[in-house]
Amino acid sequence: MSTTPRPGSPSRGSSTGRPVMVALDVLGRRGTLRVLWELRGDPLTFRALQGACETNPATLNTRLRELRDLDLVDHQDGGYRLTSHGRSLASALGPLQSWADHWAADLRARERFDAQTQG
Repeated sequence: MSTTPRPGSPSRGSSTGRPVMVALDVLGRRGTLRVLWELRGDPLTFRALQGACETNPATLNTRLRELRDLDLVDHQDGGYRLTSHGRSLASALGPLQSWADHWAADLRARERFDAQTQG
């Protein structure tokens, strides 16, 4: 059973528990980014979230517990939703998405160029 990392306590990759390292530890756990992505819109029930994330109930329960402990996800009558911290995290990941799109396009262009010059 995993424990929820906390700022100020050692986490994967950091003996000091710097907040950014704790955030990267949490984001690097299986299924975390998918849960955050699926909750970017309307609230989802557990079953709907499980289907959207294509994961098993045990893994989803673990991720949801961690994300709730860290005040990134909340559960109310309508289901699971991002908290204000969860929404600001999703916004903070936007520039990373833009960078990744640009990076991937450059890699594809370089691969096409290499294929043309070698063939």
